[in-house]
Formats: sequence, C-alpha cells, structure tokens
Amino acid sequence: MIWRRRSARTTAGAKYTLAVDIKVTPINGVNGCMTALSSICMRYTYRAIVRVTRFTSTVPQACRGFHHKFSCKRTFISQPFEAEESAHMGKDRDKEKINFNLKTPKGTKDWEGKDMVVRDRIFNTITTVFKRHGAVTIDTPVFELAPILKGKYGEDSKLIYDLKDQGGEDCSLRYDLTVPFARWLAMNPSIQNIKRYHIAKVYRRDQPAMSKGRMREFYQCDFDIAGSYDRMLPDAEIIRIVCEVFGEKGLAWTSKGGFNIKVNHRKVLDGIFEVCGVPEDKIRTISSAVDKLDKSPWAEVKKEMVEEKGLSEEVADKIWEFVQQKGGRNVLEDLRTDEKVTGNESLVAGLEDMELLFEYLEAFGVLDKVEFNLSLARGLDYYTGVIFEVVTEGSAPSTTTGQNIHKAAKKEKADEGDEDRSNDPSIGVGSVAAGGRYDELVGMFSGKAQIPCVGISFGLDRIFSITKARMEADKGAAAVRNTEVDVFVMAFGGKGFTGLLKERMDVAKRLWDAGIKAEFAYKQKPKLPAQFKSAEQNGIPFAVILGEDEQAQRKVRVKEMGLPEGHDEKDGVLVPLDDLVAEVREGLRKKAEGEVVVEGVNGLST
Repeated sequence: MIWRRRSARTTAGAKYTLAVDIKVTPINGVNGCMTALSSICMRYTYRAIVRVTRFTSTVPQACRGFHHKFSCKRTFISQPFEAEESAHMGKDRDKEKINFNLKTPKGTKDWEGKDMVVRDRIFNTITTVFKRHGAVTIDTPVFELAPILKGKYGEDSKLIYDLKDQGGEDCSLRYDLTVPFARWLAMNPSIQNIKRYHIAKVYRRDQPAMSKGRMREFYQCDFDIAGSYDRMLPDAEIIRIVCEVFGEKGLAWTSKGGFNIKVNHRKVLDGIFEVCGVPEDKIRTISSAVDKLDKSPWAEVKKEMVEEKGLSEEVADKIWEFVQQKGGRNVLEDLRTDEKVTGNESLVAGLEDMELLFEYLEAFGVLDKVEFNLSLARGLDYYTGVIFEVVTEGSAPSTTTGQNIHKAAKKEKADEGDEDRSNDPSIGVGSVAAGGRYDELVGMFSGKAQIPCVGISFGLDRIFSITKARMEADKGAAAVRNTEVDVFVMAFGGKGFTGLLKERMDVAKRLWDAGIKAEFAYKQKPKLPAQFKSAEQNGIPFAVILGEDEQAQRKVRVKEMGLPEGHDEKDGVLVPLDDLVAEVREGLRKKAEGEVVVEGVNGLST
C-alpha cells in the first residue's frame, strides 16, 4: 500500500475526505489496506470518511467505491506531504496524554507475597486429597461456545460473561468447571468412567465483596466421578473427600470454627413442592427462591414466591412447614411417617437414596459432619439427585438486620452492581464448597446414552478469605514465610574483606545439588547485618556463614535463626564443608519435628 498525507488543524467536528493512493496486491488485498488505513487514522484521532480513490492494479468491480467509516475526537485534512513534516507530527503525538485508572477490573485482584504462599498451600492440600482418591486432571478452554453454557444455570445464567463475536462464533467465559467437563465427556465417548479433578479460574458477573472471597474472577477446585456405579457409593466418597480437605490432615478446620455439610436430594425437594401444590412449570423457579433462605429471612423469600413468581400464600406456607426442617436421620424418619409424603413417588425415591447415603457415610466415619437440610436447593438446573453445600462461620450474612437492609435496597442498587460490598452486613462469604449429582447433563450435549456424574467444587478464594481471617485472629500463630528457602548463605570478614562471592556461590551450588532450597546476596561485598536482615524478613530458618579463617580450614558455620539468648548453639555450629549437607538436613528434620503447625492451614508456618 502506498499513501501520502499532510495534516492541518481544522474546525472540530468537520468532515473531510482522505485521498489515498493504494496499490492492491494478492498479499494485502483490499481488506488489508482498509485495516491499515483505519489504524493510521485512529492513531491521529479525527472524524473522517475514507474513500478509495484510485486503484493501481486490477481488482473486482465490487471493490471500487468501497467506503470505510469511523469516528474519533479531532479532525485534520490530509494531502500530499513532504518527509520533513513527519518530525513535527511526531511531536504532536508526544503531547497527547492517555488518561486511565491504574487498577484491576472490579471483582478481580493481583496476588502476591504471603497471600500467594497461603493460596498455593491450600491448592496443594486440596490436590493431595484429590490424588489420594485416584483422580486424574484435565484442562479445558477458559471460554466456551455460548450455547454450551446457556440454559444450564437457571436464574444465574444472567451472570455469564458473553464475549464479542471475534470470528463467526458466539463465545462466553466459563461460569463453572462442571458444564465444560460434561461437554468434554460428550466429545470423548470412549471415556465411560473417570475420576477427574480440575483447578482453574471461572468468571461471573456477580456483585463483588472482595474481602469475603466473592469475586468476578476466582478459582474453583473440582472433583467429579463419572460413570455407572451402584447407587450412592460415589456420592458418599465425594462427601468423604470434603471431610478430608477440611479435616485435621487437610486444612484443619475441625478445631476452629468447624464446618458443616448440608445435604438434600432434588427428588425430595421436588416431591415436597408437588405435595404442597406447586405447579410443575414453577418448580424450578420456586426452588431458586428456597435456595435464598440461607441469605434472606423467610418473609422475604415468601414475598418473592407470591408477588414475583405468582404462587399462592397457602402453598408458600405449606412449603415453609417442610423446608425449615433440618437434622440427621430424625428428619428422614419424620418424612417417612408423614402421610402427605408417602404417596409421592419422587419423594419416596429420594428418601431411599438418603437412607442408603447415611449408611455409607457412617461406614466412612463422616456421618456426624452431615446435616439433612430441606431448605438446601442449589439453583443450578442440571442437578438431578443428591446436592450438598459446605458452610462454616462467616458463610451466612452476619445479621438479620443486615439481610433486611440489603433486601430493601436491592432494587435501588441494581445499577450499582460494580461496587465492592465487603462491608455490607447482609453479605457473607457463602458456601466454601458445593456440588451434587447431575446424571443428565452429558446427554444434553451428545444426544446419546447418559453418563451419570456426581461432583464437588471448592471455592478457593472463599476458603482463602476465611483461612486468612482465622490466622490474623490467632495472635499466637507463627508468621507465614514469604519464600520456601531453607538456607541463606552469608559471608563476613574484617579489613580487606573480599566478600567471598565465589565461595558463597560454591556453597549454594552444593546445597542446590542436594535439593536444599538456598539463596545468597547478589553483592560482591555484602554487609553482615544486611544479610541477616534479609534472612529474617523472609523467615529463612538457617544461615550458613562463611568467614576467612573458617575458609582456611575448609569449614563453615551453620546457624539456626531465632534461637534465644543463652542457647548453646546461638552462635551456630562449626562443621567441615564436606559435612554441610548432612548437617543442614539434620537441622531441618529436627526443626520440622518440633515445629507447631499453624491451625487453619496444614503446614503454613513451615
């Protein structure tokens, strides 16, 4: 493409024609030339109509007279120009300043420092449990074809991020990891059973509450079992996995605040709605309303059922008689003896599943962690059987007053959904994990035989928020280290000190070769106080100190950091260089055995 121009200031808003000589070749084509012209004009921000005025090669007649329209802020006229004027134009561009807010988008955050250490160890704890139960991992694209996601999430479908068409396909950012997994199964029909885990980011256009882990971009850690097995066995193992993740050998939530697994069954819930007189076409919408009982008082939920969803007050009151029930096997027995229930096939089938689930949970030793809660609904449309949700302190809104304030202001704040609601008393962290059985989702994509599935999703950011709050509240907890480095290699000397740089590098190499995490100061002649300060700030437990006299004897001093005054080894232990690795390993072993693990995350203080 050949073009030439001259710029001149003109009246703002006026329109001018940009005359351009274009050479069309098989390489760039007309569209390529138009794209280049757009880039040129946008760079100088003006309003104009660009017309192709002359072609210097043969092109289809339909291309002649092609118009390309666009608009910007400033105007200037373009004419043939001389090369010397280009410098002046460059100065004009330099004067233009771009104004923008230097921040992350709402509902997102950067991760760094100690937060990253805590988060990574939560990841590792969860992944260890997943692998213990035989899961393999997969990965799927961060965006899916829009029809794949539509119609799977009930009322929450409005929270899906739709992407602008970039090439003939309507796409959306994934809302969760379950639907992509079902799509993957449908595309791989040879896989009829699998235990899979997937840890990745998902996206929702929700109102953020950052400090409570309610974000628009967040991590989910999913574990799913796909395949045809005897009833309720995979479901029971999923709940066992939950208990291992939050138990003493996992995140250690049992001793502080605890956790509770709420369980229900879609057939039980749907049967209750049928018994109460809910029309079939309203069951899913009424289910979504019931799902809000952990966030809003019954009066507000009932109002939504009656005024917004057209349910009679009499039917709503009947629903309330059921959904306020919660407990263990006692709830199961109460429902079985209720005459209104025994005639409903859906409800009876759901109760049989729950009885079998309780037997298996008792065998796994986790029945005491489960609450049969008839208000648990899970608003997602794809669930077909058992559903569960994990809650802890901070999951629910803090006060009933806060709930009422939030509900009253909900409509007024409809246009302010971007604000961070971390300080809103009506907003809790929410459930930290949730899931259920979805036997028909894969068949929605393949149109062939169904592959039954059940799974759980852990919300990493919500788990992190609660873990961090507990650690900050525990004044006796050891500080979280910024790095995992175990040894800082130092050097010191008197007058004429050379820094012993190569000697420090050699010691670091020995430690690295032995698989020991180590580092040293990137200075020729570092000062000893600065080296100690660096080790202390990063919580590095051991120092290897090189001195000129010790070097002459091929010895180094190994010092455990943080020992009290008067301790026999406060100044360190002098060891032969050839014994350094063994000495450090022994020191790390003793320290690990005697260290108190911070409650809240297993091993966070190490």
